[in-house]
Amino acid sequence: MEKNVSKEVKRIIICCIASCIIAVNIRTFVRTGGLFPGGANGLTLLIQSIFDRYLHITIPYTAINVLLNAIPVYIGFRFIGKKFTLCSCLVIFLTGFLTDSLPAYTITSDILLISIFGGLINGFAISLCLKCDATTGGTDFISIFLSRRKGIDAWNIILGFNVVILAIAGLLFGWDKALYSMIFQYTSTQVLHLLYKQYQKQTLFIVTNKAEAISQLIYDTTVHGATIIDCEGAHKHSEHKIVYSVVSRDENNSVIRAVRKADPQAFINSMPTNELEGHFYQRPID
Repeated sequence: MEKNVSKEVKRIIICCIASCIIAVNIRTFVRTGGLFPGGANGLTLLIQSIFDRYLHITIPYTAINVLLNAIPVYIGFRFIGKKFTLCSCLVIFLTGFLTDSLPAYTITSDILLISIFGGLINGFAISLCLKCDATTGGTDFISIFLSRRKGIDAWNIILGFNVVILAIAGLLFGWDKALYSMIFQYTSTQVLHLLYKQYQKQTLFIVTNKAEAISQLIYDTTVHGATIIDCEGAHKHSEHKIVYSVVSRDENNSVIRAVRKADPQAFINSMPTNELEGHFYQRPID
């Protein structure tokens, strides 16, 4: 019980830290560069800018962002997890409040530096949320839903969706802003790919003489099954077994360490899996 409480407190603290980082990033880099970073945050900034420039009406960031997240939050409650969605709501509300409240601060006026480093910070903040089973809202909910239901890494699909938002921004506010925003979003996505690997998959081929033990070890470590294949070495014609399994990329290193400990002589080939059909166990999100 105490351990669960400590875990939830840590989760909330990380969500608050991520919200602060996102809000500061918006107030320092994104607003300074006039960028539209994509996703719900980018769409919120785009709507704010449209109302401000063309209708001369200033709408709080929080009001727009909460409305845009209404359907994604429903998807989260319905299909992903209640605690996950509540933590995400905390991030959405706190990010909005801080974005409306914090003073603007200019670190640099170089728009290329803003695009690159703003994207790095944005990707880091999103990965912080995802690692503690939360999200920054908007398209992140949709991406996780697609990843769990379809078994695909959907972040690049979301990147394509964001290009549409940026095209609208380009038509209304100039293509230079839209193009730099694409650099921001691409940088953010690549950082996310680097730091958050749960929905990326890795195929393992393990040549060993302890196939049964290693198959059980993979299951105990990841709850993923394995297939054992008979094989013969081409040089010495010695008989071996191949253990074939697919695991999440964030589980890959722990599996390899466990296999190496169980059989130091095992030959391990690990490779990225770009597409997978069939049942693949996904750790439940609480």
